[in-house]
Amino acid sequence: MSPRTANTAVSVHPLLAERWSPRSFDAAHTVGDEDLVSLLEAARWAPSAYNRQPWRFLVGRRGDSTYQRILDALGSTNRFWAGNSSLLVAAVAAERLDDGSPLYGAAYDTGLAVAQLSVQAHALGLHTHQMGGFDRDRLRASLGVPEGYQPQSVTAIGSLAPADLLPPDLRARETAARERRPLTETFFAEQWGTPLPVGQDG
Repeated sequence: MSPRTANTAVSVHPLLAERWSPRSFDAAHTVGDEDLVSLLEAARWAPSAYNRQPWRFLVGRRGDSTYQRILDALGSTNRFWAGNSSLLVAAVAAERLDDGSPLYGAAYDTGLAVAQLSVQAHALGLHTHQMGGFDRDRLRASLGVPEGYQPQSVTAIGSLAPADLLPPDLRARETAARERRPLTETFFAEQWGTPLPVGQDG
């Protein structure tokens, strides 16, 4: 077990227990075509309501113009460390159906696609860090995202580097204990706030 493995209440699949979101990426690492397609296929086969597949992805490899434009749209703190990742992937969700009516659940479905991508990345020995701290209007304008599509997240993907390469404030966050709310505060039955009467918190 990795020292970053989650302390779960009961055993879960290692791909889930060992997945975490680093900020220290190896600036020399690249993702080959086969692994890249594997990541994209994992996202492509995510479930979605009525199989509408509302997601679209803008994929940048470090050194290309797509990567730079995604990087430029990030908030300053995220931009500081994310520029060492091998890939930057912006997830975008359709907001409306072809008839113009609202497409409810598109953000949820797009999140499922990103989640599958992140688990596949871990299976390939890569790490991911999803971000919401970016300028959506800037990303939309610089990458030509059309009206009716809303940027949802940016994911940095790459190979892990030592936490010591980060400045002290980010290093502390990189090495802090991994935590989640207890099961009893998250999963309810009968009514809101009544804990589901199964399991124990780890």
